[in-house]
Amino acid sequence: MFADAYEIVTRFTRPAVVSTRTWDGTVTSGLAAFVVLNEDGWVATAAHLLSPLLVWREHQDKIARHREKGGKPNRKWITNHSFWWGWDGINMAEVHVRKESDLALGRLEPFEPGIVSDYPVLKDPGSLRPGTSLCRLGFPFHELKTQWDAKTEQFLVPEGALPAPLFPIEGIFTRQVRAEGSILPRFIETSSPGLQGQSGGPVFDTQGRVWGIQSRTHHLNLGFSPRLEVAGKQVTEHQFLNVGLAVHPSEILDLADEKDIQITVG
Repeated sequence: MFADAYEIVTRFTRPAVVSTRTWDGTVTSGLAAFVVLNEDGWVATAAHLLSPLLVWREHQDKIARHREKGGKPNRKWITNHSFWWGWDGINMAEVHVRKESDLALGRLEPFEPGIVSDYPVLKDPGSLRPGTSLCRLGFPFHELKTQWDAKTEQFLVPEGALPAPLFPIEGIFTRQVRAEGSILPRFIETSSPGLQGQSGGPVFDTQGRVWGIQSRTHHLNLGFSPRLEVAGKQVTEHQFLNVGLAVHPSEILDLADEKDIQITVG
C-alpha cells in the first residue's frame, strides 16, 4: 500500500545524529530524523531534538562559575555537544522553534539543491479525514554510538554505522489533538505509536503527502487492569493503547508562513 509513497518520502527524509559528552566523560548519542522542505535547505524536525543545545548553554554558565569560584562540579554537566544533519560538513545556520508544538524549522548551510532529488508536498490541513491510512518513517532499531576523539575534540561516528536503515510503520489517522484551552489543532493522532529514532520524521499518506512531523507517543489507559501472578506475587497489569502524535500540518504551515519559508501544499 505504501511502497510507492515510501520511495517518494525517502528522497527527502534524512537522519540526524545528536551527541553529548558530560563532565565525567560519558558520551551519549541518539538517532532521529528530519524532512528537507525545499531547495533553500529548510528542514522540519521535532523541537525536542534541540534540547541538548539548550541544556549545554545552561551548563556553560555553571561550568564558568565553577572554574571561577571552585567547588564540586556536577558530573552530568554537558561539556560538548554535536548535531550531524544528514551529511558531513553541513550545519544548521538558522532555526525557528515552537516549543508548544514540538516543531523546529531550520536552514542547513551549505546546501546544494541537487543533494535531494525531491521535496515534500504537505497535506492541506483543511482536508484531513479520520480513518485515512498513514505511515511513519524514521530510523529506529539501529544502534549508533558516537565516540569522543580527545585529539581533535570531535565526536566520531563508528565506521559502518551509517547509512542508517529506514523503518516504516503504518496506522490510521484517528483524531486531531487541540492545544489546551484552544479550539485550534496542534497535533494529529495515529493508531500506531512512534518509535525511538522516528522523532522528527514524516507521517505520510499513500500518495506520499506529508501529514505531520513525528513528535511523541502517548499511552491511553484502556481501563483494563488484570491481576497476574509474577514470582509468586499478585500484581496489577495496567493496559494501554500506544498512539502516535505528530505536529499538525497547520502548525507547520503557520510557522513557515511567519518566517517566509516556502512549502508546497496539496
